[in-house]
Amino acid sequence: MIGAKDLIQLGTLVAAQHGWAAAKAFKAYEMPDGDKARLAACAVEILKVFPKAASEDRAASAWLSAALAVQLERHLAAPVQVVAGVLSVDGTPVHGRREPVDGPAVFGAEDLHWSGHVWVMVGPYVADIAIFREAASANCPAELARHVHSVFGPDKGLYVDHWRRTRRSGLGYEPQYVLSSEEVTRLMGGAYRLISPA
Repeated sequence: MIGAKDLIQLGTLVAAQHGWAAAKAFKAYEMPDGDKARLAACAVEILKVFPKAASEDRAASAWLSAALAVQLERHLAAPVQVVAGVLSVDGTPVHGRREPVDGPAVFGAEDLHWSGHVWVMVGPYVADIAIFREAASANCPAELARHVHSVFGPDKGLYVDHWRRTRRSGLGYEPQYVLSSEEVTRLMGGAYRLISPA
């Protein structure tokens, strides 16, 4: 289970990009029912316009997460962060490696080459809009696809849970980097190209 040390580490990552006030707001946030409904509505809107075929690209989790974060910032009065790191199933990494990450180099590059996962944090809540799309794609690691289908079933669009409880469902979200606003904006360029191909 995620301990206090891990929450401190994530708070430190948030503070590194967005300041200590943002880190404090992140830790203190509790999601009311109204925010849950708005979060679900934002996810539905994004999944409607985002092509399913895009899930074959490893950058899709980053593009979808950036799009969700931008929508949430418009509709919620909540601390929203885009986080990059390792996604694991039952403790075994399926995306990313447990080693230091040079976030500015990875997310500042013209083309995104990232083997890890990207998700949204709404305060201490994980909001993963990419995991179910990926589980249905041909390029999904077999262990992740099996796990998602056996634990959650088909036809899901958004995974939301308090970060401390994600391991109860066998998923591990291990943060390595919190993206800056500029990096999220850059990822939105990839999302827009998919939504509105030239």
